[in-house]
Amino acid sequence: MPSPLFADRPAPQPPERGSVDALIRQTRRLRGDVDAVRRDASAEADDDILRRWQRALCDLAVHQLDDLGAHLDQLRAGKPDLSDDLRDGIPAQGTTARPPAARPAPLTGRVGSAEWNLLTDEVTWSDELYEIFGRPQESGPLSLDELPSLLFPEDQALLTAMVTACLIDGRPIDGEFRILTAQGRVRTLHMMGEPVLDTGGCTASMWAVLRDVSALRRSERALRDTRDSVQRRQHLVQTEERLVAELQEAVLPTRGGSLELARNGPAALDLAARHLPAASSPTARGDWSDALDLPGGDTLVTVGDLPGQGVAAASTLAMLLGALRGMAVAGIEPGALLGHLNQLLETSRQPALGSALCARYRPATGTFVWAQAANPAPLLFRDGTGRALTPPDGVLLGATSGAAYEQADVRLLPGDVLVLHTDGAGRAGTEARQNHLLALAPLLTRARSARECAETIVAELGGAERTDDACVMVARPDGRTA
Repeated sequence: MPSPLFADRPAPQPPERGSVDALIRQTRRLRGDVDAVRRDASAEADDDILRRWQRALCDLAVHQLDDLGAHLDQLRAGKPDLSDDLRDGIPAQGTTARPPAARPAPLTGRVGSAEWNLLTDEVTWSDELYEIFGRPQESGPLSLDELPSLLFPEDQALLTAMVTACLIDGRPIDGEFRILTAQGRVRTLHMMGEPVLDTGGCTASMWAVLRDVSALRRSERALRDTRDSVQRRQHLVQTEERLVAELQEAVLPTRGGSLELARNGPAALDLAARHLPAASSPTARGDWSDALDLPGGDTLVTVGDLPGQGVAAASTLAMLLGALRGMAVAGIEPGALLGHLNQLLETSRQPALGSALCARYRPATGTFVWAQAANPAPLLFRDGTGRALTPPDGVLLGATSGAAYEQADVRLLPGDVLVLHTDGAGRAGTEARQNHLLALAPLLTRARSARECAETIVAELGGAERTDDACVMVARPDGRTA
């Protein structure tokens, strides 16, 4: 119903029927697509906060599209029929304006209409409005003075202010409030209305259209709640990632993904290591490489993998590396050292399984003494060719009680290149990984430093799609620095 307050403005022309039909078809097609996405989201686990947020967002979109479709259907139906007694919303002298016809009820809620006649005190409600308020028709409609009694106390002042502004200042009504029906149901109503003036320009009545938007507001609240849950979870994840990064930064020497240790001397060990992140989680680290100068001139060299993510896994890794370094400084040999680490993981509060290679390089004799716990064997490159060293016996750390780890040793010659790596360093399959690395023999033996060797390996393996992170360490017993 056009408002008499704006009767001097030209009425907008109705849209062509064909364009409205096209909009209706587009809306229905979009509604079907969104509903399909909603069904897919509903099929996922309910304990996923992000999925619940997606479902709530889809529910809200479906509600709004249903509402849009109902409005377009009404638009296609055209202007509602008006009697001769009511033209342009101005009641003829001595007659009463009828309330506007209720719109088709969209899925977002039913729509009812009402008129309060100030001259006769007559109140007219549509059938839909009685249903919205849960009020039997034989009880009659509520006057403007009675209406606030059904509202929540905190909403009554809002309705009074809107009605007063409409009746006295001629302002349109547009606001929401909550009611408590006789059946004890809480509903949120959106009220829109305007004053109806008589021929003398005085307010004769007030009409309004009220829509039940309870379902829409519930969907919006669910969306806000799930969005807040997602934000809280993201904050927790970011906090945990920061803690993990700080903890790893404190215990892992490979700052920025690389480690280099070079010393001068006739049999010093030139070392370089690189961390290769997983494609799915570039910041996660379970693999490690470490090197440490020991009392007496020996060098500790170790690589390994401790699966797991989060603060707990990072704490276990810190405990493992701390124990490893301490026992190495105390002079414990690699085989016995791995035995102690196995017992440590097995009896810890958070049991874990891990693989490792632990070695001690003795520069006085050029001997590389090593033991392994389910870690790939080192690759030795000499005179342009490469081979895998024969691994001594060893099982996963934390897998069994009282496990014994044997030792092996090899004498490194000037110009040799020794490559240590973890499981995730290459392609699928241990043999395929070793073959891929062994094929680099001509390049590695021609390299001038451990750093150059490590960069060559990263250039070959760094672009591979890995499901797990990896570490590669290169050792050269020639004492040359990069």
